[in-house]
Amino acid sequence: MDAIVENCCGLDVHQKTVVACVIITGERRRAKREVRTFRTVMKDLLALRDWLASLGVTHVGMESTGVYWVPVFRVLEGRFELVVGNATHIKNVPGRKTDVKDSEWIADLVRHGLIRRSFVPPPAIRELRDLTRYRRKLVQDQSRERNRIQKLLETANIKLKNVASDVFGASGRAMLRAIVDGVDDPTALARMAKGVLRNKIPELIDALEGRCEAHHRLLLALELRHLEEIERTIAELDTYIDAKLAPYESEIALLVGIPGVNRVLAASLIAELGADMSIFPSVRHCAAWAGICPGNNESGGKRRHAGTRKGNVHLVTTLVQAATGAKRTRNCYYRDKFWRLRARRGDMRATVAIAHKILVAVFHMLRDRVPFKELGPDYLAKRNDARAALGLVRRLEAAGFLVKLERPPT
Repeated sequence: MDAIVENCCGLDVHQKTVVACVIITGERRRAKREVRTFRTVMKDLLALRDWLASLGVTHVGMESTGVYWVPVFRVLEGRFELVVGNATHIKNVPGRKTDVKDSEWIADLVRHGLIRRSFVPPPAIRELRDLTRYRRKLVQDQSRERNRIQKLLETANIKLKNVASDVFGASGRAMLRAIVDGVDDPTALARMAKGVLRNKIPELIDALEGRCEAHHRLLLALELRHLEEIERTIAELDTYIDAKLAPYESEIALLVGIPGVNRVLAASLIAELGADMSIFPSVRHCAAWAGICPGNNESGGKRRHAGTRKGNVHLVTTLVQAATGAKRTRNCYYRDKFWRLRARRGDMRATVAIAHKILVAVFHMLRDRVPFKELGPDYLAKRNDARAALGLVRRLEAAGFLVKLERPPT
């Protein structure tokens, strides 16, 4: 097999060391190999970069294992053609496995152009991605802390959740802080209700008549403090995210037009996909990379169920959240499509199918810079009626009849 790259390098990256194998094509197309090991501290990574530059290396390949490749990528970025491959795709044949052998194998694959490049977004998108992913983790921590508080209230036989739709609204928080301060009178607690919740004061009195001990108040105070700290962190993080989103306001304005997509989800879509869709050959490649399309499992001419592919779990989570909101939006094509699919395939498969449709819409909107077009809840009914009529016409014509369709006068 002919070599495509003359001077290349393969890196086997670990937590503490990086093994580099350089292949230099000399006279008569003979390959000369040189292997060195560097530490992963910044001084050694800079020495690695200078060494590769001195040898005339143009392409550097590595595996995307964990997060260890990220600092190496950032040091070498801009100086070489970097090829980051999926570790599963470039796995070496078993036997005689060492770090040196792995680096040589990666270098050979780079030299012959056999590594499928993974999508590595530009620095600005990577920074936004770090912020949005951390925000999602904080929101998950917020939900866990709220569940702990509600569980604690149940152990104290305080049934606030049965009456108030939002335990952590203005009324609920006022009652919780009063419980922490030692207020036991359910009537006094119920009178702290605000707005429409004041119409349920008799029910609140019964729900707040529990048995709250000292350790309940201690735990409730600690959990409320932790919850408020998480909320302050999320608010501070939102400020930084808005600043990073400034160059992408036009894309955000397009995406929020999709049913089920708000500004937070639109920011996550930009952070995971980027704003340039030209990196994907087609929308099918984009869906396959995201992991939101079915996998393939065929043997002996028989196709078996393969489930969805492995992909970007953060992007899939965002799309499923958007699909959940879309299926609850009235007068919406996605809602009608979801209920049609749900009757045949179940709730989860229908939700994933809507998530796939949202990704297709996002791809075309970002690529062509066009707004979202709502098809309407009756789109499928009209299309199915037209298909049914066309099928009947074809059957009649096959039987030798001449068919002419006319709509009745309105």
